[in-house]
Amino acid sequence: MTAGTTLMNGTTAEHELAALQREHGRPLFALLLRLCDGDRQRAEDLVQETLVRAWQHPEALRAENFDSVRPWLLTVGRRLAIDARRARQARPAEVGDAVLENARVASDHAERAAAALDVREAVKTLTPEHRDVLVLVYFQGASVAEAATALGIPPGTVKSRAYYALRALRRVLPGYASDMR
Repeated sequence: MTAGTTLMNGTTAEHELAALQREHGRPLFALLLRLCDGDRQRAEDLVQETLVRAWQHPEALRAENFDSVRPWLLTVGRRLAIDARRARQARPAEVGDAVLENARVASDHAERAAAALDVREAVKTLTPEHRDVLVLVYFQGASVAEAATALGIPPGTVKSRAYYALRALRRVLPGYASDMR
């Protein structure tokens, strides 16, 4: 469609818009696809919006001072793409379903409290020797040497008691075994 195309009553008819799209749609789509980083759906939406603008401003299509309306269409499309990019950058990134499915789920406070109660009850089932080592090393953060000094036993004994205490807890807490490795 050239600038000399006759417009009916100041508005473009449907067939004229279809001709406009046939003649300039591919180059417009190619430009917008590059500006949209290969997002075909967004580029198609922008082509459609550009043609809506052409329909809303038939006076731009009738201007006698240029041979083709293509430069006007490409300029409008480019400006729409720039506006769309700025709008996307101004708001938080969109999250797809795949991202949500792979997102790590944080356990709630009730689950942690229930797990702490279960562990507390399980620790009570240990022998006092194993419990003392476990409390010092795992709950109070003492090193093996510090626990050995505090309990008056060799460091190797602290290590073996900690090993057997954890092993006993795994048997008592089968649902938590994967968390305790």
